[in-house]
Amino acid sequence: MPISTLVAVVDDDAAVLASLDSLVRSLGFSVAVFSSAEAFLSAADMSNIGCLITDVQMPKMSGVELHEWLMAQNMRIPTIFITAFPEETVRKRAMVGSAVCFLSKPFQGSLLIDCLNRALN
Repeated sequence: MPISTLVAVVDDDAAVLASLDSLVRSLGFSVAVFSSAEAFLSAADMSNIGCLITDVQMPKMSGVELHEWLMAQNMRIPTIFITAFPEETVRKRAMVGSAVCFLSKPFQGSLLIDCLNRALN
């Protein structure tokens, strides 16, 4: 994976953003964090994003809606969903297209690392 590959993290919880930022950086990846789907869409350079990690439930646009919007624009960014509310109907809706994993909070760092390896390889 080229060093220019960026992992984007979208979560409305600042503590989750900080912990994911730290974990992903510790693996040697560049990271960009966003506190909302709208912030991600307005600020991110989509061309070098190798993976998107997004919370499912956020105000305004959810992580699933973000993924669906990206797919509708033919932007197939490998996506890892994280959620504190692992509902089966939401998982089924999320796990289409470029979706890679659907993790329930709290999750082991090793699970996220496995998902990142799947997404980026």
